[in-house]
Amino acid sequence: MSDPADFIDESLQYESSEERAEEYERRYGTDLAYYGASVGAVRGAVRNAERRYRSLGHDDVAAVASELWSRPVFERRFAAVVLLQSSVRILRSSDLTRIEGFLRSALLRELVDPLAVDVVGPLLLRLRGQDAVRASAVLDRWAAADDPWLRRAAVLAHLPAFRAGDGDDASFRRTVRLVSGAQTGRDTAVEDAVALVRAAGAG
Repeated sequence: MSDPADFIDESLQYESSEERAEEYERRYGTDLAYYGASVGAVRGAVRNAERRYRSLGHDDVAAVASELWSRPVFERRFAAVVLLQSSVRILRSSDLTRIEGFLRSALLRELVDPLAVDVVGPLLLRLRGQDAVRASAVLDRWAAADDPWLRRAAVLAHLPAFRAGDGDDASFRRTVRLVSGAQTGRDTAVEDAVALVRAAGAG
């Protein structure tokens, strides 16, 4: 791994707690491994890494996020999300492909939701021109996907815009139609996401 990814991983392991790891496993299940580092410790590890490696650019951030995500450890993957959150100002429409891979393998709402709301949503708000058109097409594809986490992310990606008073009702309704068409039965995770966005002002 790169030095920044190693630094974050070592910091997370240093902050590990067997008791907390067992609590996470009870709460989230056994699909992922757990170090037992707190959410605050994860955020602190990423923040310290950004201070230590101040020259991280777009490609570096993308690479470190992928390195952290590559192992199915909850805290590593959450650290990747935090890194993308803090770097959203430099992300590009092309990064949605990488994020899609993360969403497909996220396994947990606790990883899917911050990716959708704090990374994808703000990125969509910032894009203009052809980048915005391409991103909209990606969101439509997610909404029509067979993966329920992608569908949930497609819905929740609208939330920042409506919270900011800049939501697009027509775009949101299109997402909901695509999501509904892709579902083979009741999907409470997606229904919950739709309700959240509507509570923020979506029509």
